[in-house]
Amino acid sequence: MSIQEHTFDYIIVGAGSAGCVLANRLTEDGKHSVLLLETGGSDKSIFIQMPTALSIPMNTKKYAWQFETEPEPYLDNRRMHCPRGKVLGGSSSINGMVYARGHARDFDEWQQSGAEGWDYQHCLPYFRKAETWAFGGDTYRGDSGPLGVNNGNQMQNPLYQAFINAGVEAGYFNTSDYNGAQQEGFGPMHMTIKGGRRCSTANAYLRPAMSRSNLMLVTHALVHKVQLEDKKAVGVIYEQGGRTHTARVNREVILSAGSIGSPHLLQLSGIGDPELLAKAGIALEHALPGVGKNLQDHLEFYFQFRCLQPVSLNRKLGWWSRLKIGTRWILKKDGLGATNHFESCGFIRSKAGVEWPDLQYHFLPAAMRYDGKEAFDGDGFQLHIGHNKPQSRGSVDIVSADPHQPPRIQFNYLQEEADREGFRACVRLTREIINQSAMDLSGGVKFSQDWTYKAMSRSMPLSVVPSKVLTTPPAPAKWVLMRWPLLIRKPVSMVCKD
Repeated sequence: MSIQEHTFDYIIVGAGSAGCVLANRLTEDGKHSVLLLETGGSDKSIFIQMPTALSIPMNTKKYAWQFETEPEPYLDNRRMHCPRGKVLGGSSSINGMVYARGHARDFDEWQQSGAEGWDYQHCLPYFRKAETWAFGGDTYRGDSGPLGVNNGNQMQNPLYQAFINAGVEAGYFNTSDYNGAQQEGFGPMHMTIKGGRRCSTANAYLRPAMSRSNLMLVTHALVHKVQLEDKKAVGVIYEQGGRTHTARVNREVILSAGSIGSPHLLQLSGIGDPELLAKAGIALEHALPGVGKNLQDHLEFYFQFRCLQPVSLNRKLGWWSRLKIGTRWILKKDGLGATNHFESCGFIRSKAGVEWPDLQYHFLPAAMRYDGKEAFDGDGFQLHIGHNKPQSRGSVDIVSADPHQPPRIQFNYLQEEADREGFRACVRLTREIINQSAMDLSGGVKFSQDWTYKAMSRSMPLSVVPSKVLTTPPAPAKWVLMRWPLLIRKPVSMVCKD
């Protein structure tokens, strides 16, 4: 039966992190028909499924929308790369696979702000239901859910533990499970990997549902608009293979096209700020000025250091080593191909008086660029750090009635002084941690028969941070935004509040 001749109970726009879960849950009792529309295609590429290849899909047009922001006025007018998933699994098929639920107080804050039922105690059972934690279930962790979570290769590289020890030596907690009873501190990092493969929502939720007769998946389908009758969503118009199609719905049209795609689609449908829609040549269906507003994201940047002992993964970045890693992964689904390599981390507070951690570290035992190439000759490692409670806000604004034309994206990163202060803390506290004796290990800790691991011998940063920059408050924000790579993390935006 063609789609034009069929009406569905639910239409889901976007087979991404949310859409795949919804498609599974809404079809599991067999009572409801669901149409799932995805602009991208298959996720079966080795570069998506093999965790170590994570830098490839996020930088490939086939698998990701390669959005760019408008010049960001508080980042020296830099245009920031903003990749979003365009493939089955959405951004869960192109991201870094880091699994961090958030602090319990984040959810309690939601409820205090009016989101009834979204406090941590109400959300925890769903986290446990979703997850199979590699080290067994407990009060906080699940052991029978579809989403596989582990620690990669369990920190076999000695640099992972050295970083954790340095954090503890600097006065912070050691936490064995930051997704469990205590987030704050330094410890192993968790990732959404199962059986050596990326555990995207496509793998965890969509594939088990694909055999159900009440689920229809249509790929390479670009939705043009939501159809409205008397301000009620009754279907969608979408394009596939150069032809326009219409699908009707009995119950709900669910937009799960992400923080950029969902507000843009509402605006294309005539729902949003009347003045903005008029400028784009779109007839107003429903005035809702908040659509696309309140766009927010937390940046991260990274420090790169030279390592004075031959223990980093830089020596694994050559073509011959990559071939061996890839071959082993194809045959066994293990080894260095089966991890994102961020196997230790830290969650700390930027200053006294902050109620719960607002800074997050990822540790990588290699110094490399985001295209997967080494940053310099020799051994090295890097620390990624971000300020996770930004106050700066931006917007997603439609510019044309043409659905192929991307919206205008403006985050206004570091607009607020509190955000700039947070990044000053990132620089200052990172230097304190990296200069702990645990990162030196000069006391003769042996890691082989032939040599003693002295580690970085206080390390040698690739970009030396001048002492005066770290002690003069106004300077670091400007220095950071001018000199350091800044990476977009997890944007969110508003789609419904007026």
